[in-house]
Amino acid sequence: MNTFRGSCFLCRIAGALAAALASLTCAHAASVSISESSYGVTGARQPVREYTLINRHGDTLKVITYGGIVAELDAPDRQGRVGDVVLGFASLADYERYNGNIHFGALIGRYANRIANGRFKLDGELYRLPTNDGPNTLHSGPHSFDSKVWTPVRTFSEATSAGVQLRYISPDGENGFPGTLTVDVTYSLSDDNAIHIDYRATTDKDTVVNLTNHSYFNLAGEASGTVERQLIEIAASHYTPTDQQSIPTGEVSDVEGTPMDLRALTPIGAHLRDGFAQLLWAHGYDQNWVLDNGGQHTPAFAARAYDPGSGRVLDVYTTQPGLQFYTANGLNGSVVGMSGRAYRQGDAFALEAEHFPDSPNHPAFPTTELKPGQTLHEVTIWRLGVR
Repeated sequence: MNTFRGSCFLCRIAGALAAALASLTCAHAASVSISESSYGVTGARQPVREYTLINRHGDTLKVITYGGIVAELDAPDRQGRVGDVVLGFASLADYERYNGNIHFGALIGRYANRIANGRFKLDGELYRLPTNDGPNTLHSGPHSFDSKVWTPVRTFSEATSAGVQLRYISPDGENGFPGTLTVDVTYSLSDDNAIHIDYRATTDKDTVVNLTNHSYFNLAGEASGTVERQLIEIAASHYTPTDQQSIPTGEVSDVEGTPMDLRALTPIGAHLRDGFAQLLWAHGYDQNWVLDNGGQHTPAFAARAYDPGSGRVLDVYTTQPGLQFYTANGLNGSVVGMSGRAYRQGDAFALEAEHFPDSPNHPAFPTTELKPGQTLHEVTIWRLGVR
């Protein structure tokens, strides 16, 4: 009798151990995998690494250390067919040759978007920047963060996510900006199909900072043509109008009654041919929206894009106060993308969560100043799904 009871006890222990092991195995199987490989060597003989993150649904994020670029983002459609939903090049050589003007998938800094006349004042001192957009500085000028080889600091794999942390240290005076700026950007993919982009920066001297990612999305697939039939929603009641050079006037205008009212899902092409001055000057959408719930400590809903054909949905959440919506107006068929097809105007859209353009020259805009002892911390989330 005692032996029988003991055997049952041992059986129960064995069963519990087996269940625990099975649970661990299932948890491991459900986690996001991460792998690392070579992506080649730059013309300056710098090695570039690629990090591939894959979750159990087939969502795949590929990030390269050159420019911190999102080189590929695969997601299933409503039929379960997986496709790449960001534009990009097929080789490192093409990124080096062309991406300085296009910025496919790149990290942008020190200052994303435009600074008027390539200059700003800080603490009473005038700083001059290289100009690369007529008389203005766009995305910090040439040879900025998008063309640097970032240092991989660490990779991590947790119960439901995995990621990689990249770092770039921008020396004092680089492209005219003051202070040595240390920037850490962490990309992670979770099992619920969310890509987190976590930005942190510190400085040793008063400076200005505006960081974003410049991915070009096409939810039907990166070589599928125009996005005009895809839908966009931006949670913003106001935007910052610009002059003919895409520099903010300093006003904050109501979207009501204008093509800038995208508070409900609207076909991207619905107003592209309207005679609205903002669209004419930019050759499409390329403006900053003032997010209704922007500037909070935790990411808030900012935008949604939807492709009726594939069923893919992209939701954007951010702590940033603004969102630049851009309809790839600068693509003109002169570059060939990942699939060997030429990219043309309107073949993608960008949703750049960031601070407002030219903020250093507009004191009424949310500040982009960063001082020693402070840490800039912003988070943007892309959540993929189907409907």
